[in-house]
Amino acid sequence: MHVIPDNIMQLGMNFDVVRSQSTIVHAFPFNSEKKRGGVAVKLSDSEVHIHWKGAAEIVLAACTSYMDTNGTVVPLDNDKMENLKKAIETMAAGSLRCVAIAYRTMKGENLPVTEEEVEHWQMPEDDLVLLAIVGLKDPCRPNVKDAVELCKKAGVKVRMVTGDNLQTARAIALECGILESNADAKEPNLIEGKTFRGLSEDQRLEIADKISVMGRSSPNDKLLLVQALRKNGHVVAVTGDGTNDAPALHEADIGLAMGIQGTEVAKESSDIIILDDNFASVVKVVRWGRSVYANIQKFIQFQLTVNVAALVINVVAAVSSGDVPLNAVQLLWVNLIMDTLGALALATEPPTDHLMDRTPVGRREPLITNIMWRNLLIQAMYQVTVLLVLNFDGKRILNLEHEDVKEADEKKNTLIFNAFVFSQIFNEFNARKPDEMNVFKGVTKNRLFMGIVGFTIGLQVIIIMFLGKFTTTVRLSWQYWLISIIVGLVSWPLAVVGKLIPVSERPFSEYFYNLYQSCKPSRLGRNRGSSRGNVDDT
Repeated sequence: MHVIPDNIMQLGMNFDVVRSQSTIVHAFPFNSEKKRGGVAVKLSDSEVHIHWKGAAEIVLAACTSYMDTNGTVVPLDNDKMENLKKAIETMAAGSLRCVAIAYRTMKGENLPVTEEEVEHWQMPEDDLVLLAIVGLKDPCRPNVKDAVELCKKAGVKVRMVTGDNLQTARAIALECGILESNADAKEPNLIEGKTFRGLSEDQRLEIADKISVMGRSSPNDKLLLVQALRKNGHVVAVTGDGTNDAPALHEADIGLAMGIQGTEVAKESSDIIILDDNFASVVKVVRWGRSVYANIQKFIQFQLTVNVAALVINVVAAVSSGDVPLNAVQLLWVNLIMDTLGALALATEPPTDHLMDRTPVGRREPLITNIMWRNLLIQAMYQVTVLLVLNFDGKRILNLEHEDVKEADEKKNTLIFNAFVFSQIFNEFNARKPDEMNVFKGVTKNRLFMGIVGFTIGLQVIIIMFLGKFTTTVRLSWQYWLISIIVGLVSWPLAVVGKLIPVSERPFSEYFYNLYQSCKPSRLGRNRGSSRGNVDDT
């Protein structure tokens, strides 16, 4: 089925009649390398016309004449050629995509006969007659500029790699905010594909970080740019829809294929498929990707705090007194809070606008940041200190010295267990916002989080009040419940105070690595000296 535009009918052209009077001999699909496509058509009088359409300046360079308004073929002189080039530049500067249409005649006896000859036939590309130069407007979607600004705010640099004319690419980049001003629209920010392709590998590595727009590029140019950026240590995401984009999509850290216009090859080579073909969806990808990463960090901080506190409390108590305050069943319940319920509560935190204010995470950056180390060490040290004090001096503090030894130990250990669990419940709120003061922001919107916290508190009450034989606990009075809640509640103001402590942006692991490296040469020197009898300083 062919849809015939109204303007063709207004020109008096009957598409179906014209098409029925010709036969397609061979078609050359549009090629992103040559930037043009063509078709050989045999007319009713056995004359053969070869039609080409593609990038205006490339097709124009192959033309030696043009057809005027009267249908007369006129030689293409230098003045006319310069005027046409200026017209292309003017349209390109107005963000129009320029397409030239040309043809040439050919004698029928020179046509290939067999199917094999047709398949390997190279259609003539020179001595063309220019028919028209068309400027096509492909406007940016209304939300693209806002999406580009959000990406910049999030520390993601957006680069445009296109097969369009360099001036068209420049105009579109200015329109959607990739280039901020005309002052930026010059090399190396703005570069042509063949220029980048002609550079050495070292030169490409040097210039890759500065490139914002690449025009008249081939799929291989996109691949070279991706490889250069990755070698420079960047995390690279690539969007594409064509089969030729597959190598770049596969090479990138994250390949994003278009769901509507994308080919199956592009989709198979990608990691994510954008269903609506909208660049604004890339912002959603960044937003959700950061959310998943942040939720993993929250859970790790929460989990390590519980593990460190429980381990230190039991080890210190066992070594010093031979008895542990937290038995196996109690630790299993704590693990259930930590591994299952805690993971569900923290992993379901929805994305927030604050995530887009963060800088991107580097390829080699540690999962556990300095901020996380600070938070978990402060909370773990607080829990260990308070619970060990209760373990060693709890009878005196709780005024249990005059009670039966067994009953006093049961009450003390039950209080330690209860206070420890409530410390984790309150600390779960702290884990929601590792780098923000207000840990309650948006908490009511996450109903699953609130439900899990309520469910955990309810089960803890049931365990203490009704499952004493199973967990080796006793019922606690309201005073002991109040002490447990206060011990957990202190973690909130403690977290606020802790966040006022500045931490270095340099990961702790680097300090240990540099210390190791500084010690390494001296050991090598001693080894060489001992084996050779001397050390050659030269």
